[in-house]
Amino acid sequence: MTTGPAGSGDTPSGRGGFLPGADRSRPPAPDDLALPVAGRKLLTGPDGGLPRIGGLPAGLDWVPLGTLDGTPAWAAEVADPESVTGRWRGWRSLATELPGPLADLAGRALAVVTWRRTHRWCGACRTELADVPGETARRCPGCGLTVFVPLSVAVLVAITRRGRSGGPDELLLVRHAYGPTELWALVAGFVEAGESLEAAAHREVGEEVGLAIGRPGYVDSQPWAMSGPGTLLAGFTATVTDPDAEPVVDPKELTEARWFPVDALPAELPPAYSLSRWLIDAAAARAPR
Repeated sequence: MTTGPAGSGDTPSGRGGFLPGADRSRPPAPDDLALPVAGRKLLTGPDGGLPRIGGLPAGLDWVPLGTLDGTPAWAAEVADPESVTGRWRGWRSLATELPGPLADLAGRALAVVTWRRTHRWCGACRTELADVPGETARRCPGCGLTVFVPLSVAVLVAITRRGRSGGPDELLLVRHAYGPTELWALVAGFVEAGESLEAAAHREVGEEVGLAIGRPGYVDSQPWAMSGPGTLLAGFTATVTDPDAEPVVDPKELTEARWFPVDALPAELPPAYSLSRWLIDAAAARAPR
């Protein structure tokens, strides 16, 4: 297994230390972790790490996120970023530098603050929602509708085939028509309602590159705020059922798809802190040569 986010020193499944929660039994303390959010950016302190509650202006509406190594963490929406001293940074930039648990915490801050901003009113009767004690949820006092933070699940699939003429195994990499278009990445897509993760993997592979695969094998998961607040990635490996089949790309999703020998992968790969890169590196490491 390859290592997790830069600086974490942990395997992907071992990014412990952060526990989500919604404990409001006590107010924020000065030494608690603070995650102010403005739009899609978070505030960092002078040392590049997360600030503390005591170093920020009074009057912010702090929302509990959980604990990091036992220390409570709180988020607050900041309407005027210029009113708070510090450096505002996007989640992707933070994730390249922060240990895995901190990156997960930052992603949760973005998800919770965005959800609270976009779910202030009941969608059924238009009454203002109220927080549910002890939960990351809001409930309508008028009709009882309860709203939770939405979670969008996407699958990634590292597809391999046996090398030709006794050569090294090959890994299918694609270039997407959106996002970081210069990178060679994996087939990916969001899970539909009523669909299992494995079914989504089969469907996305068929839709994007026109290939059939065997049963996908689950590897790992990762919160991924870059694809939107509340996104969770689930990573799989799979082999093609026909080793002679070539990809046929869906031009709405991809610009290119190509088989690469695992010992000659391109340099333009996803960043080291991403699940996509973990899957690529793991496939290359375990494939016989």
